Amino acid sequence: MKRLCSLIAMLLAVAMLAGCSSPNSNSSEEKPTSTAPVESPEPTEPPVDPFLETYINTDERPIAVMIDNDDHNARPQAGLDEAYLIYEMVVEGGSTRFMALYRNTDVEKIGPVRSSRHYFLDYVMENDAIYTHFGWSPQASQDISTYQIQKINGILGEDGDIFWREEKFKGDWHSAYTSIEKISAKAEKKSFSDTTERTNGIEYASTMYTPDSDLEATEVKLNYSGRYKTSYTYNPETKLYEKYIFGEPHKMQNGNVVSVQNIIVQYVTDTSWNNDPDRRELQNTGSGKGYYITNGVYEEITWEKPSRRENTIYKRADGTPLQINPGKTIINLINPQIGMQFE
Repeated sequence: MKRLCSLIAMLLAVAMLAGCSSPNSNSSEEKPTSTAPVESPEPTEPPVDPFLETYINTDERPIAVMIDNDDHNARPQAGLDEAYLIYEMVVEGGSTRFMALYRNTDVEKIGPVRSSRHYFLDYVMENDAIYTHFGWSPQASQDISTYQIQKINGILGEDGDIFWREEKFKGDWHSAYTSIEKISAKAEKKSFSDTTERTNGIEYASTMYTPDSDLEATEVKLNYSGRYKTSYTYNPETKLYEKYIFGEPHKMQNGNVVSVQNIIVQYVTDTSWNNDPDRRELQNTGSGKGYYITNGVYEEITWEKPSRRENTIYKRADGTPLQINPGKTIINLINPQIGMQFE
C-alpha cells in the first residue's frame, strides 16, 4: 500500500509540472505587442522676455516727448522713469534735454515738456515717433516742416489743450505737463497713425547676458559741460544703473530714481550752430566711437548713421552687430573733448 501511494504521488507531481509553462518556453500563444506610435513631446518656444514683448515686438507707434532738464527748477521731472528709451543731448547754456519714448504704457504725468531742437528730430525719424514738444528753435521749426514730422506742439492753439501748468513761481516756464492719454487722443484727432512698420537700429539680445569684457563699470561719470555733470552707479542687486545728477540720485516726482539696464555713450562733435553761441549743432551723422555699458562692465563700440533719416547702427569693436540686453536704455550723445570716466 505504501508503494502504491508513493507511485500515485509521483504521477501527480509529473502531471502538475507538465501543466506549467515557463516564460521562456515555446508556446503557440504569443504575447500581444503594442503597435501604437510613441508620441514625442511638442517642441516649446523659449519664453519671450517681458520687456521685448511689451516695448519692442510690437507695431504700436512710439510717442516721443521732450523733457526739460535746464536746471534745478526743471527737477524733479515726471514720467522719465517710465520711458523704455531715452536720448539725452546738450542744448544751449551747457544743460541737457531728454527725449523720452513710450509704448504700451499709460503714463499719467510727463514733464516739464520743453521745446524741440533740430538734432533730436533725427531720432524722432529713426523711431517713427509721434513727436510731442512745447515750442521749437528756428531750425527745428524749419526741419519739422521739411521732414514732415507729425507733431503735437504746445504753443500752437490746436495742440495746447492737452497740456496743463504747474507753476512753482510766477513766470515759471518749467511747468507744462501732459499724459499719454491726452497725447493719444490728440494724435487720433489729428488722424496720425497709431501703428508703424519701422524699427530703429537698436538690436536686442533674446536673453540677458554679460559682455565678455574685463572692463569694469560700477560707476560711470559723464561730463556734458562744465555746468552739467551726470553719472550712473551700478546696483548689483537689481542689475540696473541708477542715474545721479551732481552726486544726488536723479529722482522723479513720484520718488523713483531713473534706472536703466543699458547705457550707450555715443561720441559726437558739439559745435555752435551757425556761429551762434546760444544754439548747438551735433555732428551725429557719419560715424564715430562710443561705449556700451551693462551688467557692471563696458565695451568699446562704433556707430554709423548715413543720413538724418536713416537709423544709427551700433557695432562692437570687431565689426559685429551690437546686441543690447532687453531693458530700459539711455543713449548719451556727448562731446569726446569733454570726456567721461569709468570706476
